[in-house]
Amino acid sequence: MDEMVDNSEPVTLQSHVRAAADADVAVVEPTDVELVAGVCAGDDGAFEELFNRHRRRVALIASRFFRQREQMEDVVQEAFTKAYFALPDFNNGQEASFAAWLARIAFNACYDELRRIKRRPESALSNVSEDESLWLKEQFSTEASGGDIENATVVRDLASKLLSRLSPEDRLVLVMLDVEGMTVSEIAKSTSWSISKVKVRAHRARASLRRVLGRFL
Repeated sequence: MDEMVDNSEPVTLQSHVRAAADADVAVVEPTDVELVAGVCAGDDGAFEELFNRHRRRVALIASRFFRQREQMEDVVQEAFTKAYFALPDFNNGQEASFAAWLARIAFNACYDELRRIKRRPESALSNVSEDESLWLKEQFSTEASGGDIENATVVRDLASKLLSRLSPEDRLVLVMLDVEGMTVSEIAKSTSWSISKVKVRAHRARASLRRVLGRFL
């Protein structure tokens, strides 16, 4: 009798494990690739799920370039609109992930918006506060050797004020390099530029930023 009781307990535990595993399988969410397939098959709810999953990332990318909420919302809407119509061209076998593919579209949407508003640029430097001006001067006085002053500038709040004086191409490559931390090859893939062009553009962008900072100081 004791042996029968002892033998039945492991079986009961195993059944509980199997039941728990079955429950876990039941709540597994579809992958991005499966959702893309659903959208292409006419399931609009699948695209809504993709939007909910990735909108914060797209909004973060937009915030790297724009300060006004309206501009950021316009970029998010434009990026997802372009993504929706481009979904049939998405090939997961050639992309690291759907998120990476969508990020490329978001960066391109930001680039398009930068070019559009460049015809009416803000008077950004006049909006730099006294505290920001003091911080810049302290940076140059304590890092006279040059160092990574561009990196320090890009990651601060006044970056958008200074970067708005750069060309859309320069601003794009600096944000990708210094804020997003992307590699040269990743930028080349996102922009469809050659690797050599990205390197040249990055060098010119840093030089342009230095000139902007020099004129301001």
